[in-house]
Amino acid sequence: MDTYDIMLYVSYALVVFAAVVAVLLPLIKSLEDPKSLMKTGLAIVGILVLFFICYSISGSEVLPKFEGAPFFLTPQMSQLVGGCLITTYVLTIIALGSIVVTELNKAVK
Repeated sequence: MDTYDIMLYVSYALVVFAAVVAVLLPLIKSLEDPKSLMKTGLAIVGILVLFFICYSISGSEVLPKFEGAPFFLTPQMSQLVGGCLITTYVLTIIALGSIVVTELNKAVK
């Protein structure tokens, strides 16, 4: 094992540590204000409901070339991927729409 490998593993550990801290510290801070936890919980539930709707409308068809090696795609996996993609599209449209509305409100004021 040379220096590059060691530094690579150290950087992996630091990224994992930063991700854990980025999730835990806001949660600890929000315990002081329970209303912020309620807003966060409602947002998470809303995104889960949106995903369930998108998952329900996504198709589960798989082309024959993706059924075998190296993909081994099943209809359930295809529907999950479709649900994730549709959810991403809807959230992107909502974000872009809110940016446009915000800028228009600023321009009118």
